[in-house]
Amino acid sequence: MVNRIKQFVAEQAIKNIIRLLPRFSKSTLIKLTYLAERVMTKEDPVVLKAIRETRKYFLENHPSIEIARKVFTQLSPHCRRKFVENLFINAMFKGVDKAKEFKEEYGFEPPWFLVLSPTMRCNLNCLGCSTRKYSKSEDLDIEIVDRILTEAKQKMGIHFIVTQGGEMFVYEDMWKLYQKHNDVYFQVYTNGTLIDKEAARRLAELGNVAPIISLEGFKEQTDARRGKGVFDKCMQAMDNLKEEGVLFGASITHTRVNSDIVTSLDFMDMLISKGAFIVWYFQFLPIGKDPDVNLMPTPLQRQRLRNFVEEVRATRPIFIGDFWNDGPFVGGCIAAGRRYVHINHKGDVEPCAFVHFAVDNIREKSLIEALQSDFFKFLRSKQPFAENLYAPCMIIDNPYILREAVKNFKAYPTHEGAEKVLEGEVAQHLDRYSSELKELTKSAWEEWKASQESPEISQPV
Repeated sequence: MVNRIKQFVAEQAIKNIIRLLPRFSKSTLIKLTYLAERVMTKEDPVVLKAIRETRKYFLENHPSIEIARKVFTQLSPHCRRKFVENLFINAMFKGVDKAKEFKEEYGFEPPWFLVLSPTMRCNLNCLGCSTRKYSKSEDLDIEIVDRILTEAKQKMGIHFIVTQGGEMFVYEDMWKLYQKHNDVYFQVYTNGTLIDKEAARRLAELGNVAPIISLEGFKEQTDARRGKGVFDKCMQAMDNLKEEGVLFGASITHTRVNSDIVTSLDFMDMLISKGAFIVWYFQFLPIGKDPDVNLMPTPLQRQRLRNFVEEVRATRPIFIGDFWNDGPFVGGCIAAGRRYVHINHKGDVEPCAFVHFAVDNIREKSLIEALQSDFFKFLRSKQPFAENLYAPCMIIDNPYILREAVKNFKAYPTHEGAEKVLEGEVAQHLDRYSSELKELTKSAWEEWKASQESPEISQPV
């Protein structure tokens, strides 16, 4: 009862602050950090450290102040309210009690979020992609997606869901679920070409959906892979979303070919000028039917991306995430239900959106049952896979982990050619790559450890 009263008081305080946000000020942001610190669960030192560092940034006039200003002044009132209510009140406060109940019953913490790929259909025909061969009959039934979302909320307290394809905006039924589950915040990876003015208006009315538009670089790089005119359509989509006050961002796959382009300040400044709030960087991985290790960024290019991200964070008003190089901030790999899990269009419950192996299917089991598989338990028991958290990944940084897990638990491949990452020349390349990467990042990892005031910060969260 005491916790519920505390939660109610915190929610009301946050809602009152939300009303003041259009009259943006640094003092309001600082008050928010103190409020968050008082009501957040005290047993998570990483969250508390993040809150305190955020407050320090605000006090020092860090560019993150401008990010917050954009959220609280450039989003439409409805989009701003749903962003704060769903991500902070629902996910952080209401979800905490559900997560505690889950841990008490099942003995492990539930994921923070889910990634769902209910369709592999797409309206483009990108170089090296095979989504054109998929039909609507191969989509995951909307009733199953609805069941997953309901279970995630009611049993685990999850209020942040990522959806991807394929192209999510060809999966028309998803609009109904964005509306039905309007207490969830959705991040949607998209090629951007279907976000016309009408789609942007619908997204603004929902308020709980943030499109993340995929780019390969500037016009030359994007059109070369995705087709002539795609870059211009992406730029128009950004304009449409900005005009409606919708939060949006960009997704970049970092390759050996485009590395110099996508790690340039000119590229980042272009995204900022278009109104993007978020940029996510992914490493190109040699997975799928015809894996090409020659498109993987070299370890040195990956290190340069890390340095670039650090520079942008220190000088630019945009939130930037680097899924591999940010390993130290999240305690290494977050897959297999430790912090997230992926469900594909066939219902296969995969450890990660890039690990195309499974032992369970959501059509036959609940999400909770799938999370308790020996396959997932093994992976969670091994996390972090290396002491050096700049090498967090079971696919490219610690490939022996994935090979062992698939072999020992007889995980089946969920996509054609998935097993190629485990064998032959690809496996040999990954062994060399992982060794070189760990050697290259050794000193950076030691420096990062030394910089942490609390030793537990480098442990899994």
